[in-house]
Amino acid sequence: MDNYVVSARKYRPVTFRSVVGQEALTTTLKNAITGNKLAHAYLFCGPRGVGKTTCARIFAKTINCLNPTPEHEACNQCESCVAFDEQRSYNIHELDAASNNSVDDIRSLIDQVRIPPQIGKYKVYIIDEVHMLSTSAFNSFLKTLEEPPAHAIFILATTEKHKIIPTILSRCQVYDFNRISVADMVNHLQYVAQKENVSAEPEALNIIAQKADGGMRDA
Repeated sequence: MDNYVVSARKYRPVTFRSVVGQEALTTTLKNAITGNKLAHAYLFCGPRGVGKTTCARIFAKTINCLNPTPEHEACNQCESCVAFDEQRSYNIHELDAASNNSVDDIRSLIDQVRIPPQIGKYKVYIIDEVHMLSTSAFNSFLKTLEEPPAHAIFILATTEKHKIIPTILSRCQVYDFNRISVADMVNHLQYVAQKENVSAEPEALNIIAQKADGGMRDA
C-alpha cells in the first residue's frame, strides 16, 4: 500500500493526444504552438475535473520541450520535460490561489517573473482557482499582466469565470472547457480498467460516468 497512487493521478494525461473529451481545445492549443502564436496570458474556465490544470501543465511542458515530436507533443525525455515530471523545473511554476491568495503571494510570484528561463524558452506561471485571489492581489497582478516580460506566459484556471475582474479577462485568451461526455468517460474508464486488470461491466461504467457529472477526475 506504500506505493499506492490515486487513479486520477496515475492516469493523468501527459500529452495533448491523451486528454479526454477536449479535442477542440487541445487542437487549438497545439496550433498556437506550431504556428508560434503564443499569447502572454490564457484563462482556462470550466467545471472541476475536466482537464484545465492538466492541459495547462501539458501546454507549459510542450512549449519548453527541447525536442518536440513530429506530432508537436512534448518528448517527455529531454532535460526540460524530465525536470518538470520530477517537479524540479525552474521554468514552470504553479500557485494554488485557493490557499495562496494574498498580495504577498502574488508579489513573490512577480519577483520570479523578472528572471529569464535557464532551460527552454519560457517561464510559465499556472495559477489555479485564480478567482480566489483577493482584490488587492488581483490589482497587484494586473500590472505584470499588462506588461509581461517576453519570456513569461501566464495560465489562469478557474471554475468561476464570473468572478474574474473584467480587466483581467480582457488581457487573456479565454478557453471554455466543456463537461466531458458520458461516452468519452466510459471509453476512458474501460481503458483504465484494462490497464488495472479489473473486470468492469459496461452498465456499471455508464453509471459511474453519469454520477461524475462531466468531471473525469471524479469518475
